[in-house]
Amino acid sequence: MHTDLLFTGGPVLTPEGRTASAVAVTGDRITAVGHDEVRELAGPRTEVVDLAGRLLLPGFQDAHVHPVPAGLELARCDLTGTTTAEESVAAVRAYAEAHPERAWILGGGWSMEAFAGGTPTKELLDAVVPDRPVYLPNRDHHGAWVNSRALELAGIGRDTPDPADGRIERDASGEPTGTLQEGAMQLVGRLTPPATAADRLAALLHAQRHLHALGITAWQDALVGDFLGMDDPAEAYRTAAREGTLTARVVGALWWDRARGAEQIPELVEKRRESSHGRFRASTVKLMLDGVAENGTAALLEPYLDRCGCATANRGKSFVDPSQLPKYVTELDALGFQCHFHALGDRAVRDALDAVEAARAANGPGDTRPHLAHLQVVHPDDVPRFARLGATANIQPLWAAHEPQMDELTIPFLGAERATWQYPFGALLRSGARLAAGSDWPVSSPDPLQGIHVAVNRVEPGGTGPVFLPEERLDLTQALTAYTAGSAYVNHLDDTGRVAVGALADLVVLDRDPFAGPPEEIARTAVALTYVGGERVYAAE
Repeated sequence: MHTDLLFTGGPVLTPEGRTASAVAVTGDRITAVGHDEVRELAGPRTEVVDLAGRLLLPGFQDAHVHPVPAGLELARCDLTGTTTAEESVAAVRAYAEAHPERAWILGGGWSMEAFAGGTPTKELLDAVVPDRPVYLPNRDHHGAWVNSRALELAGIGRDTPDPADGRIERDASGEPTGTLQEGAMQLVGRLTPPATAADRLAALLHAQRHLHALGITAWQDALVGDFLGMDDPAEAYRTAAREGTLTARVVGALWWDRARGAEQIPELVEKRRESSHGRFRASTVKLMLDGVAENGTAALLEPYLDRCGCATANRGKSFVDPSQLPKYVTELDALGFQCHFHALGDRAVRDALDAVEAARAANGPGDTRPHLAHLQVVHPDDVPRFARLGATANIQPLWAAHEPQMDELTIPFLGAERATWQYPFGALLRSGARLAAGSDWPVSSPDPLQGIHVAVNRVEPGGTGPVFLPEERLDLTQALTAYTAGSAYVNHLDDTGRVAVGALADLVVLDRDPFAGPPEEIARTAVALTYVGGERVYAAE
């Protein structure tokens, strides 16, 4: 029997290494892996792809991403790529002038390092949009920049108390300055007009095209639900799955409402049932345990430092009661849910691992595959617990480099010792932990090859150093494995993530073999072809 699709003439990354040069695909499955003998399976109707020395590997999978918000931001006031206050304000002005019909100016993606202290002011926005409310989350979506009109509509003033899970930035007199952190974002975000169902579906399909162009064949959507004014993508996924336009394989992480407790679990069970269809499965629960280090809301075991290097009273925020978390996770685990933790600070990481340990003790070993995302600061005592508990380390490698947000807004407030505990990819791997990888797009670029570059070099693409904690570097095979087999494991897509007979033909052809060049050039690699189930979903022009 002849094969439908044949790749030949280049290195193939298999679980054993670059050990093959030809792959045959019949239907949606890989049917042969080898060398010249595989070419004998070609027939008159076989599509033959000449790799011409380019690398063939499993499709990338993003284990933590937000495609629908990313797609919506691309269609709104997109501040991604702006690096100064002047650039950001100019982009807002241009968008507002181009869209006089919009009642609200929405979008986001600004960089904290563009503004003093990471907190832009309402006056900057008032100067260009004085008459309409503006709501612009930053690139990590843990803070929002608003103008005076938005504050007025939300009734936020000097006497407005901070919500329990957030902070209103204020001047010396107590007046709100125009930046809302964490839960305080919702004070304005809940007033913003929601995107229509058509908008959300269009955003999903736009994002899917972009992700396929980057070689991504599957992902885990890290927030399916309503949170801080972000649009729930569940309906868009259901529609795309029913209509056959969802070409990727997607796991949805149902949002754990951190203002509630175990009473929401039956609702999550029902959402899992009603939301799963075709290539979309809502089989995970997302528990956001803390914030981010840059604004002082990541949960730490010991206090943050001030600018003088002295300890403060701030240890960050725990958004889910640590005393109740083990009970919640144990019940979710017993119901077959995977738990996907947002855990940046070392206290949040420890709380998550304690909860997984409690679930293991109560329920015994299972196949729910819990994973902890971000892992910016991990106490050394907790590194070996990942392997022992079977908890996957879900890393976002692009963040593990020296850049202004790290050097100016993080390291000084962590202190010398704790700063060395950041993004311990190498230590986790050496301890036996399984690594998965993702981007957190639109927080940062969804390009896996950019993330792989940083994982290997611990230097930003195009940067020349200094290397950020060089002992935590991965080699190229380890980094690629995190983005393929590691994320496939987290996504329970066990017949993907590897080039092997019987596996689904979710495959990527790169424009070169990155193993053949120096590590410093990994980021120059691009995707030439992407296939899902043997069907081509992207081809470079």
